[in-house]
Amino acid sequence: MAQINFTLEYDFLVGLFKDSKEEAFAKIMEEILNQTLLAESRQQLGAERYERSDGRSDYRNGTRIRSLTTRIGKIQLEVPRHRDLPFKTVLF
Repeated sequence: MAQINFTLEYDFLVGLFKDSKEEAFAKIMEEILNQTLLAESRQQLGAERYERSDGRSDYRNGTRIRSLTTRIGKIQLEVPRHRDLPFKTVLF
């Protein structure tokens, strides 16, 4: 099983205290899910962004924005796109 480390920037974390609990939780979930999508993309491609690798299976082709409606509100997900192989995720 893969291990994912999440990083929250200081300004993002401080900004959460200005929001209500529901908005703050929605922003945290959005950040975690977007970082999970990026980690899955890295794993499928076999390389980090801008990394040259012999094990690379495909190339990045930007992202597309998708809305996910949850009990805590709408979350904007940045779903990675790959050039030749379709991006697959366990989230949806």
